[in-house]
Parts: sequence; structure tokens; C-alpha cells
Amino acid sequence: MDKVFTRPIEKQFEFDEAVASVFDDMLSRSVPFYDEVRRLVIDVILAEAEPGMRVIDLGSSTAKFLLELSHRSPVDLHLVGIDNSEAMVERARRKAEAFGAEVTLELADILTHDYRGYDVAVANYTLQFIRPMQRTELVERIAQELSEGGRFIFSEKVVFGEKRLDKQMIDVYYDYKRTQGYSDYEIAQKREALENVLIPFTIDENIQMCRSAGFREVHTIFQWANFVTFVARK
Repeated sequence: MDKVFTRPIEKQFEFDEAVASVFDDMLSRSVPFYDEVRRLVIDVILAEAEPGMRVIDLGSSTAKFLLELSHRSPVDLHLVGIDNSEAMVERARRKAEAFGAEVTLELADILTHDYRGYDVAVANYTLQFIRPMQRTELVERIAQELSEGGRFIFSEKVVFGEKRLDKQMIDVYYDYKRTQGYSDYEIAQKREALENVLIPFTIDENIQMCRSAGFREVHTIFQWANFVTFVARK
């Protein structure tokens, strides 16, 4: 169970072994409707699934998303997950082996990875950890390299331009975390650890980033307070 922030923080947030060991629980309790959104994204992918379709998960962490996609797909897909955390990749490989899933998991930098030939790229709460300029460049590369008609599906924590509304949504989110068993101390500790590490955009900024990158269609398919899922099509 996630107890990472029950102790005083000593460094900025990073996806090390301490986080990897509790990451699935952390996501399910920290991100509203995380499990439902994961299933929704899988539904969207499978709606156009064809044998051999290539799907890559950016920041694949413990491979929970890819393993469920593999299990639910009625056809054979080519599934790849990349992550720059050795602890995450090692844990993901053990899970994939235990489930007997045909999933390729690579220790790699998503900023320099080759996305040519992929039909779907997924980033579940990953872009927000990338510096804005690098984030924009990454989305441009994905748009250029995905196959024609390819989709980029991503979920992000967002901010709102109206400060009062933004504060209200933050308060709503913190209330949610309390219902999940997190103490005010843990909430404050994580907020401090993520300072200048998680840098969210507004909804409009995310949409404009995708349009400027070359995606011809961008839509939101889910929103709860300051958590949003987008689908962009090349």
C-alpha cells in the first residue's frame, strides 16, 4: 500500500524503487477514476483494432495498461512499453512474464525514442512530467512519425486559467484524496515533492499543442475536475 509520503520528503519526486513498489495502488488512489479511464482508453483502441496493430505506451510504468490491453484484445497486437525508470521496467517485465503476455518492455527515453510505424501512442499522465518545451517537441515527433490516421491518446492533470476555479478544483481533488485514506500531511508532502516536477497545461493548451504538432483532430473524451483524457488523430 502507498505509504511513500507518510515520512518527511528528502528529495523531489522520482519514479524510484520506493514508488515502483506501490505505484499501482498510488495511481488507483491518487488519480480520480484512473481504473475507469484505463478501461475507456482500451475501449477506444480496441474499437479500431486490427491484427498486428502497433501500440506503444509512453511511461509504461508497471505495464498494468498494456497487460490489460493484451488480455482484452480479440486480435493479436504488437504492444511496446517504454519507461526511463529501471525499477519500473524490471517490475513490469516480471509481471508480463507471470501473466505470459506478449509485451515488449524497454528501458528508454521517450524524448528520443523512434515512433515510426506505430498506429497508436498512449501517454497516461506522462507528459505533465516533461518540461514544456521538450513536451511540445515530443508531441511534434509523435505526430510526424505515427502512421497515417494514427492516434495519440493521453491523459493529463490540467490547470484552469481562472484562478478561482483552479483553486476550487484543487480543493475538490484534495478532498477526493482524503476519501482515499490520504492524510493532510501526506497530501502536503506529495505537493511539495512534485513542485516544479509536474507542470500541467490548460485544456486549451493541450489541444493547441496537438493541433500545432500536426494532428488534424483533437477531442476530450473524459474529464473529472482537473483530470482530462484527450484523443488526437493524425
